[in-house]
Amino acid sequence: MSKLTGQFRNTAWDPTLIISQIIALQSVYYLTLGVWLVALDFIVGTSRSLDHIFKYQEIQVRDVTGKLVIVSYVLNSLTGSVGLWWLVQRTKLCLDFSCTAHFMHLIFCWMYNGYFPNTLSWWLLNLACATIMCICGEFLCMRTELKAIPLNVPPKVDL
Repeated sequence: MSKLTGQFRNTAWDPTLIISQIIALQSVYYLTLGVWLVALDFIVGTSRSLDHIFKYQEIQVRDVTGKLVIVSYVLNSLTGSVGLWWLVQRTKLCLDFSCTAHFMHLIFCWMYNGYFPNTLSWWLLNLACATIMCICGEFLCMRTELKAIPLNVPPKVDL
């Protein structure tokens, strides 16, 4: 049971909502990453594989496939920020959810490979993508939050 004490939003802690938002955002993260990889694989003509998502050795700039994976991750961070805006809708929570999505990706990569990702390129790419996702998500959420507050409405006068 929560009390509204003159606050703009209800800030009651709801673990079911938080867990469902994490699952939904993680689903959006992998769905859109898969879409970007399939689209770019189709354009370039390379084969599709789960290795492009989870195998950290695929992230490198030596060949077209590695560059394709990097571009897919960056594009996915932009679509992930739209997912933050659509699912989370709170500027303050964008950092938490962005880091959670990338932390879960770290866990899944670790499980897929059988060992901890140890390449600098994997860490730099995921750090950059988490940053892009967070900042763009905050920007979208902040615009929506500020848009909801009308500032130029003339005050009502009741006589």
